[in-house]
Amino acid sequence: MKNSVETHQSGAVTVVSLNRPEVRNAVDAETAQALYAAFLAFEADDAARVAVFHGANGHFCAGWDLLAGAALAASADSGSHNPLAGLEFSADASAAPGPLGPMGPSRLLLSKPVIAAVSGAAVAGGMELALWCDLRVMEEDAYFGVFCRRFGVPLIDGGTVRLPRLIGMGRALDLILTGRKVEAAEALQIGLCNRVVPSGTALDAALALAQQLCEFPQQTMRADRLSAYAQWDLPLPQALHQEWQRGKQCIEDGLQGALRFAAGSGRHGKF
Repeated sequence: MKNSVETHQSGAVTVVSLNRPEVRNAVDAETAQALYAAFLAFEADDAARVAVFHGANGHFCAGWDLLAGAALAASADSGSHNPLAGLEFSADASAAPGPLGPMGPSRLLLSKPVIAAVSGAAVAGGMELALWCDLRVMEEDAYFGVFCRRFGVPLIDGGTVRLPRLIGMGRALDLILTGRKVEAAEALQIGLCNRVVPSGTALDAALALAQQLCEFPQQTMRADRLSAYAQWDLPLPQALHQEWQRGKQCIEDGLQGALRFAAGSGRHGKF
């Protein structure tokens, strides 16, 4: 029996792939657990610097597995199972790395970046998983959409939080309320994705981007990344202080970088 979640290493990059082609990589409870475990393993692996999150067989993720959900609803109606068992959490419990989410890793705050390689459908909970990632590389014929609007399935994997923060409240509400399809050109225009690449090349493009991130001084990049995430809703003085507390630990790396610059490296925007 094949695994619904597969991982492999490409140098310092961990590739995490959803592999449930029969349901366009929709996520059931078992797959959510496997995704969660895969990203915790990436976080714990000191040799891994960046992860690429990929959907095999032409689709990123079609969201929550509604067939599995129907089975859960039937068992709940019979009184034999609580479909929310194991998913309740308190705000205090959401501290890094974070508890299990309905789609798996959506409540995690990792210390290292994750890049989504988006092909085909990234809809409903699948869109929420892509929003969880730091960057999104999207194929020109891929698409997003809150398609769960049609079935009354709520956004409970960060969609109502991350989408407004990423593209602004007005645009986010347009997508949340209508559930409409968002194709790659619009996604790039509104900031929903970071790169649009030819069909069939998202994984290779995401891997190339990940390798680029792997080559930077890691402590500084991670400190800046976490400062960007942690500044939400903080007053400006506290946000600036938090940025300073993280950044000052990396000054030595910056001084070493200055020495490399003085020696001729990295001039004129070259990496």
